[in-house]
Amino acid sequence: MNQTDGYTLLIIAGLAVMTVLTRCFFFISSKPWSVPAWVTRGLPFAPIAALAAVVIPEVVTTQGQLVNTWQDARLFAAAAGVAWYVWRKGTLGTIVVGMVVYLPLKLGLGW
Repeated sequence: MNQTDGYTLLIIAGLAVMTVLTRCFFFISSKPWSVPAWVTRGLPFAPIAALAAVVIPEVVTTQGQLVNTWQDARLFAAAAGVAWYVWRKGTLGTIVVGMVVYLPLKLGLGW
């Protein structure tokens, strides 16, 4: 076994220990944990905030630059998906409507 293999094994072991500690952190303590009220109030908004942080940059940018044309299939698909969600409040329908708008524009018109 050469030196690189030893370092690799050490790093893997260290990562395993850190993973176990971070995932079991709340179970290690014998005292009960309480979450502050402001965290409890904010938790329902976490999924939409995470989704917005991932989806919005993908829709409005291309290679790190803002989209500079209205002929972008992503814009129309996102608008259709938002409209469907506002109307019906269904996640699956939002995805389907967005893709039904996106695919013909992207594949058919080459946007």
